[in-house]
Amino acid sequence: MQLDFDKMNGLIPAVIQDACTGKVLMLGYMSPESLRHTKETGQVTFFSRSKNRLWTKGEESGNFLNVVSIDEDCDGDALLIKVNPLGPVCHTGADTCFNEKNEEDVMFLKYLQEFIVRRRQEMPEGSYTTTLFNKGIGRMAQKVGEEAVETVIEAMNGDDERLIYEASDLIYHLIVMLTYKGFGLEDLARELKKRHNK
Repeated sequence: MQLDFDKMNGLIPAVIQDACTGKVLMLGYMSPESLRHTKETGQVTFFSRSKNRLWTKGEESGNFLNVVSIDEDCDGDALLIKVNPLGPVCHTGADTCFNEKNEEDVMFLKYLQEFIVRRRQEMPEGSYTTTLFNKGIGRMAQKVGEEAVETVIEAMNGDDERLIYEASDLIYHLIVMLTYKGFGLEDLARELKKRHNK
């Protein structure tokens, strides 16, 4: 990173975004030291202008911001930090400092896909996802087929709770299979968007 801290007297703005929901949670300012501390600890640390010191978000409340990624803007004078927040972000108790609800459940699918991609890269022992990757495309395709049939059965039987349960299994196994083949939900979204635009 080639960041320009000189534009704002040694500080740069950092936009904090929920990695799962995509909601902007807050804006803070970072010094080179607070950025270094953030990278070392994995928890967002700002330079507090009012306290005139490094300040880790959550040091008093326990509502830490666990870092997922850090990106600089095109001019190198601002940061976008994606996080997994532990609790409400604002000191008022609100989910965000902009008084928005931080709820976009559908965005969990994006998080789940990223989690499955990490599983594919790391292949930790004892993980069900690792087991599927080890067994190969045949087993993954079989599981997608099984879960699709179970989803149809529950849809026909009228048990809504079981329908959601089985459809969730179907989506999970589909994401695993897509990941194995080098694809993701965004590929499905592009195809659906292309059809919709027709």
